[in-house]
Amino acid sequence: MDITSTQNPRVKHIVRLRDDKKTRAEDGLMLVEGFDEIGLAISAGYTPRTLLSAPELASRHLTVSASENLTVSRAVFAKISYRENPDGWLAVFPIPSTTFADLKFSGTPLVVVVEAIEKPGNLGAILRTADAAGVDALLVCDARVDVWNPNVVRASRGAVFSVPIVECDNASALEWLKRGMIRVLAATPSADEIYSRVSLRDPVAIAVGTEDEGLSDFWLTNADVKVRIPMMGKVNSLNVSVSAALILYEAVRQRA
Repeated sequence: MDITSTQNPRVKHIVRLRDDKKTRAEDGLMLVEGFDEIGLAISAGYTPRTLLSAPELASRHLTVSASENLTVSRAVFAKISYRENPDGWLAVFPIPSTTFADLKFSGTPLVVVVEAIEKPGNLGAILRTADAAGVDALLVCDARVDVWNPNVVRASRGAVFSVPIVECDNASALEWLKRGMIRVLAATPSADEIYSRVSLRDPVAIAVGTEDEGLSDFWLTNADVKVRIPMMGKVNSLNVSVSAALILYEAVRQRA
């Protein structure tokens, strides 16, 4: 099926999926744009509901079994795209639904807990690092950003599909971690212990907080250990995605 009009009802629905959290939640659908990102989602076992391509833009061929394949004009793709330099591929996927019961861990789990994170770019960057570091699960607690926002997908380069994500509240996350005997490490500038001096070889969950306020008292009170990243300048904290990356790769270093 070819779509050439930007006023086509299907085009309008895709734009709503891109821009409106409520539409995504009600329909249980999300957008993934980009040849590589779509390929990663497929390799993780997900099947697109609809695959759209713009022959005028697509330089690579993607063979996938989608429920529906649509060809669109350059103008239509410009209407539905959310990337600066689109490569002519966009897909509609069912939103993944992962619960604690679905999680399957390695012998020594490595988990990330993000609390009340606000910026799609930061959540996406944390997911990308989590994928690279072999994280077993990401617990998104009391999120202020929609995990399935296209900007999260873009910043993560598709890692929203490769890293198991559970959306939950703080209490549920802590209860599950305690049942699994996974130690909680809270990152906070007020800690006395430097992160690289703490053993990360055992099962551990690294908790990071909001960009402006850090972790809440809930996690600071319930953490097994609190750590800080040394700061030599006048600013007393790093970007949350950078902080998470430093501690995660210290865990990778120690475990290697």
